[in-house]
Amino acid sequence: MAESQALRDHVHPTMRIALLCIAGVVQLGLCVQPLVGYDHEPKWAALASFTALALVTAACAVWVVRRQPIPTAVVVTCTAVTLAASVGATCALPPGGQFSPPDWSFGLVGWHLLLLLLDRVPALLTALAVHLTASLGQFLWFEVPDRAEIGAAGIVAFATASIQLAVVPISRMLHHRARQAISVAAEHDWVITRIIAAEQWERTQRIVFAGHLGVTLPLLADLADGMLDPRDDDTRRRCSLAATQLRRLFAENDDAPDPLVHEVTACVDEAERRGVEVSLAVSGTAVVVPSTVRRELTTPVAATLAAARSQARVSVLRTHEDVRIAVMADVGASLTMTNSAQVEIDCDTYGEYVRMEARWRSRSN
Repeated sequence: MAESQALRDHVHPTMRIALLCIAGVVQLGLCVQPLVGYDHEPKWAALASFTALALVTAACAVWVVRRQPIPTAVVVTCTAVTLAASVGATCALPPGGQFSPPDWSFGLVGWHLLLLLLDRVPALLTALAVHLTASLGQFLWFEVPDRAEIGAAGIVAFATASIQLAVVPISRMLHHRARQAISVAAEHDWVITRIIAAEQWERTQRIVFAGHLGVTLPLLADLADGMLDPRDDDTRRRCSLAATQLRRLFAENDDAPDPLVHEVTACVDEAERRGVEVSLAVSGTAVVVPSTVRRELTTPVAATLAAARSQARVSVLRTHEDVRIAVMADVGASLTMTNSAQVEIDCDTYGEYVRMEARWRSRSN
């Protein structure tokens, strides 16, 4: 509905500007000369009708030139004035003057009705039918025309009505074309957006993988060169941390209903592969957590679990205000962690146990 209204607000104002120009040119360029040479009484009725139609054009121009819809009250009033002016101008014609050069108002009234009722097709057809019926009735009222007069009147009426009614399908065609153009443009924008998002995601993943590989590759090189002893506790902790971070990174790219818990579970699984007994508790319903925030939340979790010796307890708490991940593990030494851009980290040591808590305030973000 919104798209259809937007199209209507674009097509109809443009068509009305063209119709306003046509009505003005026809009235001032083609109707003035027959009216100046008019010598049949009552001439005042013809002048009053001409003035009324000119006022209708001026009233419509107030909204048309600003590309605004004409108010319904103005449309109803101006339509009634236009039909009354048509009847008045036709009544002022001499006998046999209908559908001939003195009948200056017949074609002009149709353009005024189009200007007023372009977006109200049933009302437009009704008004045009009333206008044509009234003109034919007055044509037959004065005297019985012969065949030649009937044929000439039919040609004028058919040609004028055909030209004016052609505006309606033209308007609908433009509306359809505009809808197609908007649809194609929207699809093109959608494709461009998807391409940009995919390229941005690819660049982000390359940066993240490069960051992790930048830490992992030197570690592997030192192990291969014999510079590090695999039996050393610090070396084993570094290897465990690298493996946990890579496992969490792979989990980040998975399509999971709860990405945060999925990534935390990946860290837990890697710790359990080393023989660490880990318990995981999750509280609260899933909330939307951006990938960058998930990365900052799970990084200290991976570091704590990588340093755990035999057991650890992980808890995930989600509320509308914040998201917290806490890890209690028998690290045997203190861990130093600092706050990131969006995540607050608290790390306390209790003997051989370390309690780490990462918190993201979702409401403030």
